[in-house]
Amino acid sequence: MIEAVGLTKRFGDRLAVDRLSFTVQPGQVTGFLGPNGAGKSTTMRMILGLDRPTAGTVTIDGRPFAQLKRPMREVGALLDAKAIHGGRSAYNHLLCLAQTNNLPRRRVGEVLEMVGLTQVARKRAKGFSLGMGQRLGIAAALLGDPATVVLDEPVNGLDVEGIRWIRGLLADLAARGKTVLVSSHLMSEVAQTAHRLIVIGQGRLLADTTVAGLSAGHASLEDAYVHLTDDAVEYRAA
Repeated sequence: MIEAVGLTKRFGDRLAVDRLSFTVQPGQVTGFLGPNGAGKSTTMRMILGLDRPTAGTVTIDGRPFAQLKRPMREVGALLDAKAIHGGRSAYNHLLCLAQTNNLPRRRVGEVLEMVGLTQVARKRAKGFSLGMGQRLGIAAALLGDPATVVLDEPVNGLDVEGIRWIRGLLADLAARGKTVLVSSHLMSEVAQTAHRLIVIGQGRLLADTTVAGLSAGHASLEDAYVHLTDDAVEYRAA
């Protein structure tokens, strides 16, 4: 479980995250929804210990990320698919991660097959398309078979087949009891996978609800968008 309490982050005079409190429960996919610049990525960076909160706390199964003894076995994350050494092959990139985190070599082949990159495993990552880079980033996130998975915009660069695949993957992870947090600025995409929604705008919590709860009274999520204001969530047809 991920739990944020009063989470706040300032960058100089700019308030990026404003007293944000929420929980992400195991056994379901939680969508983290908001427009670009809403504070989603900053919040995820604080969850993963990459940014220090100005105030408040965020824990994973009761502990800050920095206190996790075997981080890749407990948390898997994709924040930036381009954060890889382009001269390495997909296989060697994952092997390096496995060896530095005391993970068995066999996991490299398993996750490559899981994300559909077995045929290009020995090719250098610099030649990968955006979608292939996303798949490699997801493979790295799953390498330690973690109980908690945090993915920032995982469908970016994926084709239709890839989007169907990621939906199935997220559903499978949740069915296995894992805690899954997935960010997006696309309501229609989140609605395909999420059980619960955390909606933020300007760093503030605007809604913590189910997809059904947010869409109640509206015929379709496919032709709609969420309009975010400082203190409300307004759902409209497009």
